[in-house]
Amino acid sequence: MHLRAALEEAGIDAGPDNGAAALPSREARKRAAFDSALDFAMILTDPAGIITDWNPGAEQVLGWSAAQMVGQDAECFFTPEDRACGRIEHEMQLALSVGRASDERWHLRKDGQLFWAYGEMMPLYDEENTHLGFVKILRDRTREHLVARATEEAQERYRLAAKATNDAIWDWDFTANHVLWNDALEQAYGHPLATLDTSGNWWIAQIHPDDQTRIYHSIHALIDGSGTAWTDEYRFRRFDGTYANVLDRGHVIRNNEGKAVHMIGATLDMSQMQQAENALRQSEERSRAMLETIEAAFAIIQVKFDADDSPVDYRFIEVNPAFERQAGVDLRGKWVTEFAPDLERFWFEAYGHVAKTGEPANFENYAKAFERWFEVRAVRVGEPADRQIAVIFSDVTERRNAEERLRTSEAVARANVDRVQLALAAGAIIGTWHWDLTADRFTVDEAFAKAFGLDPALGFDGLSLEQVIATVHPEDKQGLIDAINAVITSGRVYAHQYRVRRADGLYYWIEANGRVDRADDGTPLSFPGVLINVDERRAVAAERDRATAALRSLNDTLEQRVAARTAELIQAEEKLRQSQKMEAVGQLTGGLAHDFNNLLAGISGALELMNTRIAQGRWNDVDKYIVTAQGAAKRAAALTHRLLAFSRRQTLDPQPTDVNRLMKGMTDLIQRTVGPSIVVETIGTIGLWPTLVDASQLENALLNLCINARDAMPDGGRITIEADNQWIEGDVARMHDMPEGHYLSLCVTDTGTGMTPPMSSPRHSTPSSPPSPLVRAPVLVCR
Repeated sequence: MHLRAALEEAGIDAGPDNGAAALPSREARKRAAFDSALDFAMILTDPAGIITDWNPGAEQVLGWSAAQMVGQDAECFFTPEDRACGRIEHEMQLALSVGRASDERWHLRKDGQLFWAYGEMMPLYDEENTHLGFVKILRDRTREHLVARATEEAQERYRLAAKATNDAIWDWDFTANHVLWNDALEQAYGHPLATLDTSGNWWIAQIHPDDQTRIYHSIHALIDGSGTAWTDEYRFRRFDGTYANVLDRGHVIRNNEGKAVHMIGATLDMSQMQQAENALRQSEERSRAMLETIEAAFAIIQVKFDADDSPVDYRFIEVNPAFERQAGVDLRGKWVTEFAPDLERFWFEAYGHVAKTGEPANFENYAKAFERWFEVRAVRVGEPADRQIAVIFSDVTERRNAEERLRTSEAVARANVDRVQLALAAGAIIGTWHWDLTADRFTVDEAFAKAFGLDPALGFDGLSLEQVIATVHPEDKQGLIDAINAVITSGRVYAHQYRVRRADGLYYWIEANGRVDRADDGTPLSFPGVLINVDERRAVAAERDRATAALRSLNDTLEQRVAARTAELIQAEEKLRQSQKMEAVGQLTGGLAHDFNNLLAGISGALELMNTRIAQGRWNDVDKYIVTAQGAAKRAAALTHRLLAFSRRQTLDPQPTDVNRLMKGMTDLIQRTVGPSIVVETIGTIGLWPTLVDASQLENALLNLCINARDAMPDGGRITIEADNQWIEGDVARMHDMPEGHYLSLCVTDTGTGMTPPMSSPRHSTPSSPPSPLVRAPVLVCR
């Protein structure tokens, strides 16, 4: 019942003018109505707020009886906070001012409990409009208030959850075909909510085409059926066009007839989760692969304790292949005391301590049962109660043995150092060095640095081989490098003399003595040694050499005869080469005779036909035969030119020449010269540089090379003539004593026996002409 209706039922009516309530004339009616309003607490007060009447509804709602409350201040059922802020006085003032004061707030019951009440306060007037007091009416709305607040809090939690989650939460109204999305749709998938099509059709359209049909039927099967829960996975398109793998879950809300009217759900982007799972799987696979491939042995060990909690045994739960290789047997699942009953107590204590305390351990220890040294790293794994540890250990027996050998070697070295110091003091040794071959670092003493003209400070920091030999005489440097490489390779004792430049710029002779220290497998490790000043010794030797030379001068006559005989031999060799050349000319001339006869026949025939036509008076055909005769004459002149060039009786006439075309033009001539048992092949190059050269002389050189090649292949073979563009620089240019630059390379290769060393000198590989403005590159003719 509304509060206003409760007032009217109680006989409290609004005045005709100012809306104030007036007391009813019939007291009995008022009392009956006042007492019967059990759902409403009605309290009458005087103008000061002192309670003058208290109906049964007030006793039921508030807990106090009328006898207890009449004469009490009405603020007693207001909360302490409201009393402190003068809430009841505010309501009285408001009621007097506007006729009523409404409120919804907490009030107090007799037992101290709070209840939520909706109330109104109105002033009471008599028939003469005299203010008699106030009526306060309350109705208990605690249940409704708590339900509303719970609903509001639930809605707020829903809003916060929808806002905070990365899941795209959706609410699909089937009647309106309208889908409401939360902010995650834009945050996680990029679809702007401001311009979003909120129909269900848009949602279905964002599903990957390969998944659409399946999801459409899956959702409609649920809607058309009687179920309420739906879950499926599909690919959902993001705003940028890419697809996310999602897990979608929905719940159908049905009306009283069972018809689906709403569906609420959440779409979870599983891309990152799947990526994380894939990354985890790959990491596990890599870890597994690493454990299977590393050389270090790995095992999971379970430690066994006795009743006193002392470690007495351990077994191998898991082992990697390296463990099995090092152990030589399969120890998986076996207790260590089964195969190593005499194993030292240290191993049980060390592993037991890690298993009990969880403190990692790193140590090296000797296992007498296995006759090996092991480097061990142990850490607890799993639950403490499992008493399991992970162990990585390496067999370091070789290293420990090497360290022991090193200590022995160092002791020997210290003894040697003492002897070297004595030698240094006596002046026999002028410096020492130690060369770490692996790192290529020399550490030298001050005397060594001074001997090589180096900064002594560098000797302590370490020098490379290149830095050490920087002051070696250029003529001795390559020999020194060869001697060093030889001793490193062969392992012989090292002793080599060479010149070095001192700090004053002068060179003097020293002798270096040393040896190469190697690992057990023969790998060179270090190269220690000492320096000896042999400059005076070399001076004495030089003086001895001069004396010997003086003695040799007595044999000058003999040497002159030898020189004359040598000159005769050289002259004979030259004649032999000329003879061979003449033989080649003869062979060449024989090959050309047939061609020349053909040319002469062409000329003669053309002349006879000209004579016949002139006699007949047919002058029109004369020009044609003149041209024929001239062409044959020119070809004959070209053959003669080649013969003259070959015999070197023609002056040089360099012209821009296409070497590709020259090679092709020489092919037939060369083939006839070398004979049918030899195949002649030419290889040109596209973009070959034009060259300023006497073409006849180049043909001559090419033919000579081919004849040489023929002579090297008495049983036949193949000659290959190849032209190419080359850039010669650096060491190659210096080796051939030619300037750096562009060259055209014309090479003749054969399958014969090759040339003897004197014939393979650089004079068989020379440029044919110097650079000039028209030359793209000189020609380098070689065989």
